[in-house]
Amino acid sequence: MDTSRLANKHVLITGAARGMGAAIAENYAEQGAKVCVADVNLDGCQEVVDRIVAKGGSAIAVKMDVTKRADIAAGVKATVDAFGSINVMLNNAGINKPLMFLDITEENWQQIMDVNGLGCLMGMQEAAKQMIAQGPQDEPYKIINVGSIVSRMAFDDVVPYSCSKHAVLAMINGGAKALVKHNITVNGYGPGVVRTELWEQLDKDLVAIGKFEKPGESMDTLARDMILLGRYSYPEDVLGTASFLASKDSDYMTGQLIMIDGGMVMQ
Repeated sequence: MDTSRLANKHVLITGAARGMGAAIAENYAEQGAKVCVADVNLDGCQEVVDRIVAKGGSAIAVKMDVTKRADIAAGVKATVDAFGSINVMLNNAGINKPLMFLDITEENWQQIMDVNGLGCLMGMQEAAKQMIAQGPQDEPYKIINVGSIVSRMAFDDVVPYSCSKHAVLAMINGGAKALVKHNITVNGYGPGVVRTELWEQLDKDLVAIGKFEKPGESMDTLARDMILLGRYSYPEDVLGTASFLASKDSDYMTGQLIMIDGGMVMQ
């Protein structure tokens, strides 16, 4: 591991108490980044921080509900107070609750759009405002948004989630255009089927609504029928791309969504 690759990066990661967010937080810290681990689950954040610190890294834990602008602003401030600045924002927080198309409720729609859509927008805004206030730096500031395979396709059982992740793609494109004059790049990555706590709950929910008959069937079916590489992924499979987007290697890149899905979406 190159501990100097992200040595000058001060990063805020939302939804980082578990799953991909936690794995990325630890991976960034191993490469020298100072990381603010943010999530509604503060105990989970602290566990991630403890693991980072035990390995000699630098991290803080912050409780954050991304549907509340004040929480996001407080997280940005905590990052700056702890590390002196923020130069990478990773909007990772997300939720999903599958329902078949005719069963989608206003509550289901609003909850998913608030976390995945509005939360991402406010995260971008609050981080960008602070980056602009900090003034010029040698390398671009970086905002990274987590999209999905459903940023570019759709399934009939997760339509609100797909709409929210299409919105993330729109924010990557629009944000890149809006923030380039401030030396802020905006990019993202789109995972496919990732075996995390989120997907394991999603798998149970899909059984509950009758989409599949038994636990594990959804991931196995998608791996067999839709993923060219023939397997679902794990958080470790996204680490290289997430690291690339935070590093200087991606300085000449903005407005892009990189798919990390084993070949599910090819466009």
